[in-house]
Amino acid sequence: MRFIVDTGATFVSIGRSDALKAGIDITKGEPATMQTANGVVRAWKVRLDAVRVGDVTLRNIEGVVHGTDLPVALLGMSFLNRMEMRRDGTILQLRQRY
Repeated sequence: MRFIVDTGATFVSIGRSDALKAGIDITKGEPATMQTANGVVRAWKVRLDAVRVGDVTLRNIEGVVHGTDLPVALLGMSFLNRMEMRRDGTILQLRQRY
């Protein structure tokens, strides 16, 4: 799936239909209410076994599945905190820290 890098998002956030396609069982998640730019939404906090961006795969990432679909998934700080980010003009380079 496609992600937008969102340093304002606490977690990797995906919509309900993307979660179903990825085989994520939200019934094993913790129900939550999240404050978003579009208001308060129902969601489930989950652990993502792996998130891969290019050649980098990080395991055991905190994620959020929204109760509705999102136009695009958000690559939030639960992933980005484990990366070194470097911007060069219009290019953002990510390198795995740990």
